[in-house]
Amino acid sequence: MRRYALLLIFMMLVMNSCQPDELPKRPPNIVLFLVDDMGWQDTSVPFWTSGTPFNDRYHTPNMERLAKEGMKFTQAYATPVCSPTRISLMTGMNAARHRVTNWTLEKDSMKQMEKDHPILEFPMWNVNGMSPFGGDTLAVHAMPLPQALHDAGYFTIHSGKAHLGAIGTPGENPLNLGFDVNIAGHAAGAPESYLGTQNFGNGKEGKEIWAVPGLEEYHGKDIFLTEAITQEALKAVDSAVTAQQPFFLYMSHYAVHTPIMEDQRFVEKYLEKGLDSIEARYASMVEGMDKSLGDIMDYLERNNSEENTVILFMSDNGGLSAHARGGEPHTHNAPLSSGKGSMHEGGIREPMLVKWPNEVEAETVSDYQLIIEDFYPSILEIAGIDSLQTLQKIDGESFVSILKGEKEYNGIRPLFWHYPNEWGPSGPGIGAASAVRKGNFKLIYYHADRSMELFNIQEDIGETENLIESNPEMAREMAAILSDYLMDVKAQMPKDKSTGKKIPYPIEVLGGF
Repeated sequence: MRRYALLLIFMMLVMNSCQPDELPKRPPNIVLFLVDDMGWQDTSVPFWTSGTPFNDRYHTPNMERLAKEGMKFTQAYATPVCSPTRISLMTGMNAARHRVTNWTLEKDSMKQMEKDHPILEFPMWNVNGMSPFGGDTLAVHAMPLPQALHDAGYFTIHSGKAHLGAIGTPGENPLNLGFDVNIAGHAAGAPESYLGTQNFGNGKEGKEIWAVPGLEEYHGKDIFLTEAITQEALKAVDSAVTAQQPFFLYMSHYAVHTPIMEDQRFVEKYLEKGLDSIEARYASMVEGMDKSLGDIMDYLERNNSEENTVILFMSDNGGLSAHARGGEPHTHNAPLSSGKGSMHEGGIREPMLVKWPNEVEAETVSDYQLIIEDFYPSILEIAGIDSLQTLQKIDGESFVSILKGEKEYNGIRPLFWHYPNEWGPSGPGIGAASAVRKGNFKLIYYHADRSMELFNIQEDIGETENLIESNPEMAREMAAILSDYLMDVKAQMPKDKSTGKKIPYPIEVLGGF
């Protein structure tokens, strides 16, 4: 009898310790919504001090909805082109450190325009992208973000563009990087076609490399790629919600990357506005992307998952403007200068929004300066992962305290960019270069001719006045900061073909050291 009484007491203690209000809180679901080539102005949400004509052009009601329910970041940065951003996102490393400094595709091979550059001999960067395994000297070996989340109990979903590893390498397949599900992701960074009626490029002779894989269910149907991968993503999310497992959805859209193709659901309104056919098609792709965001938000509301889901919205580089667009090149991100491929603000400043119910105050705005590698430690902190041992050194800094209103930016932390490569098109800020922003000032160092630009971004957001001669003290200070960083991370530098010598650091050009 005494043994039974003791057993009963023990069971009551166990049951009391497991009451619902005392159960450990399940970590939040995380949706990382990444758009390809979306510029700072490709939205009806103003990210400047006031609205602009571009904000009037585009219709993104769900971005407006997200901004009203969360925090808008006005000074969020990525890299000038896609793969460096995506590797920084997945590793927490700055591009100068991980050395995937240009876009990846072919194994063990640099781009032809890099090989043919008339002035510079480019270093053999990590052309194979990232790898979860060691041994590839042309890939960065690191702990991928989805792997860390998977190991912590998250159901991890990749949907859309991957572009994390070259063809024939482990990083080509998101399933090797910690994702439980891969929807339409492979080595290529653009689709051959956005149209289901064209099988998303499958079966098009000579274009197999760009054909979007794994969406056979939608072949021959009148459906846009953005819609198809969203539908598949929500099916995967639904399995996690049903199983009551926290999920990480990496909603990585191919849109709004070229080819610029009309989304027939939305294009007519932009033609009626008087936009030329290219810009009308582009605007329809933007609105189709926004519908995807709305579909995900609606799903979360319908399935009672909204309150425990964090949504992070970001773009991988500035908006395309140097070529393939309607109208005058280098103007599509105004008031910012230039666009994709450029070290000017139009190439690196991105639209960023975050919603985190009960943690982020609704309809707030932050001028905090952050960069893409900050997402890695921030997402880990959101997930409650605080003891991760990574292979790589993390350059990013968590912005969770900013989200929670616990910290304000003091302007001291410098941000760095490094692109010892050739993109192709020409234009303001485009070309092999390194850059640093600290507080209000930004210095750009061009490798080919060793010239520099210094701008006060706070006073001159369009980067119209080069202060390199009028403010030599600041130029020297910024050049020293940039040079010290490049040396510290052992950043690769090109060589001058005419002399065979490595391009000097910017402080050396100014007579330093």
